[in-house]
Amino acid sequence: MKAVGFNQPRAIEDVHALEDIQLEQPKPGPRDLLVAVEAVSVNPVDTKVRQRPLAEKGHKVLGYDAAGRVEAVGAEVRDFLPGDRVWYAGAMQRQGSNAQYQCVDERLVAKMPEGTGMQEAAALPLTVLTAWESLTDQLGLTPENAAGKTLLMVGGAGGVGSIATQLAARHFGMTVIATAGRQTSADWCTAMGATHTIDYRNGLREPMKGLGIEQVDAILLAQEPDAYWSDVCELVAPLGGIVTIVDARGPLDVNPLKPKSARFAWEFMFTRALFGVDMERQGGILRATARLVEEGVLQTTLSESLGPINAANLKEAHRRIESGKTIGKLVLAGWE
Repeated sequence: MKAVGFNQPRAIEDVHALEDIQLEQPKPGPRDLLVAVEAVSVNPVDTKVRQRPLAEKGHKVLGYDAAGRVEAVGAEVRDFLPGDRVWYAGAMQRQGSNAQYQCVDERLVAKMPEGTGMQEAAALPLTVLTAWESLTDQLGLTPENAAGKTLLMVGGAGGVGSIATQLAARHFGMTVIATAGRQTSADWCTAMGATHTIDYRNGLREPMKGLGIEQVDAILLAQEPDAYWSDVCELVAPLGGIVTIVDARGPLDVNPLKPKSARFAWEFMFTRALFGVDMERQGGILRATARLVEEGVLQTTLSESLGPINAANLKEAHRRIESGKTIGKLVLAGWE
């Protein structure tokens, strides 16, 4: 089968940073689906993993977001049949979705929203799971208790920010303030459901004061937290919470959160698959998301399609993500 992989960390400008390769088609395990991959999207985690040394020789296939059709099922699979249209974000420790065929544990998978195309679907799984787990599992927010509360979304125009804004505003009934450094980013955030946008380049406190907002109930950091940490500790309300999805460069002093009894949490979407804990939760989140998409509550965050799935187009996607200026999600579809 065709695939795209790498065999050692290289800068994306290197001709061998990502390569078109041929691999044996994988065979599904007892709880696996063998999926014929039709569309994928690219996330910052792809670029980070590409720059890490490999533990074993050979090519690592990247790619987490995928949409496709079930080709075959393992002996213990009960909820899927060949031909089902599915979407998922997969597991970090297995070969990824940048291949014509991929095996994925059925517990991480759901059927795609009816009426949604492969490319539109492929843009969503990883960011939906990250945003949903951040807001609900880490911060304890639900549509029942979050209505009327405020969310500060740091990194509003990115993949996670785009869907977290929609979830918070349209499903949870929250007021969302999203950060954006350019007018195009601000316009995108507004289209996703943000009530306000602020320019983060001069800090967060002064722009928030300019809106007349002294404190917020929840903060989601989709950017490296270090530069914003003192601001978010000041802005979070008593009994509020902060969640970050990006590694810190140095230690974060959580002591300022104690007087407020404010919670702080990390969110890592791959935790469940990595440790084999409560994996069914992710299939459930994707099923719930499919219903929201079908009802028109949530929309795809696809911003641009870069063409078929091959090394050249994936390298372009990695370049753009590493620039830090992408809006929404970049998608590739089909094989040549």
